[in-house]
Amino acid sequence: MNGVYGGLRWQRFPRETLRRLFDAVDTDDVVDAHVALPDPIVLSCPRDQIERCYALCLQFWHDGVHRKELLQLVDKLLRNEGLSADERMLYKYIRARYKHLRFAQRLYGKRHRSGLLFDFTTRVMGHLQDAFRSGRRAGVLRHGRRLKLLLSRPVWIMVKRGLEQIELDDEAGFIAHQRAEMRRLKKAMERTHFAGHQFHTVRKIVSMQVSYYDTVRSIAPEEHALRMSRFLAAINGLMGARHDEMVAESLSGRRSYDTPAPLTTQMRSRLEALVARYPF
Repeated sequence: MNGVYGGLRWQRFPRETLRRLFDAVDTDDVVDAHVALPDPIVLSCPRDQIERCYALCLQFWHDGVHRKELLQLVDKLLRNEGLSADERMLYKYIRARYKHLRFAQRLYGKRHRSGLLFDFTTRVMGHLQDAFRSGRRAGVLRHGRRLKLLLSRPVWIMVKRGLEQIELDDEAGFIAHQRAEMRRLKKAMERTHFAGHQFHTVRKIVSMQVSYYDTVRSIAPEEHALRMSRFLAAINGLMGARHDEMVAESLSGRRSYDTPAPLTTQMRSRLEALVARYPF
């Protein structure tokens, strides 16, 4: 089944495939203590698979993000009315779709970069979420107003056009990018202590890899992608929980965000296993 976005034809997937991706994204920080890496790790991703992966990520965002619905949440925050538990969950899931498509741009696009406006929108959504979770009214106002501007109709149309008209890479370029990212991770693991921004950089590399294997296993459920997805999700979950602690410590004044600290034993052992097994 095909769909037309912005005059371009992209494959569309059945509801079951979207549900698998939703479930994968919803658990991409759940720690599974028993899953092991596949042996070997296979990097092949033919051009038609790249197209399917991006098309699914685009549909996941397109079908699940509605501008007016998101604006209603932002307006409610700006009026200082607060969000209900269901509305907070809705905001979380909308942001997850933004993050997943941003990773898709970086993974499959010829330039391996996300669009500036789409990237900025995704980051502002994260800042706004942090602000309303922690009760920082000034942050809610600042980031809420920015997000409202980014969701204005002219910007929305421009962003959608960029998403739909992206030029995708071929298999050789995709694999080269994957290896380059993992070399960055391997280099980072030479550190014994990580400041906040260094820790966040490592987590972003892992999160992007999780998003790739989440997408692959949603299109065609198979053992290799599932095991990669769950192994990486465990690292992502451990690092995400620690990052939340670091942000909370920084906001309370107990510890500066950029005070270097070692990784936990669980984090380091899993990361070292990943880079040791990876086919550079």
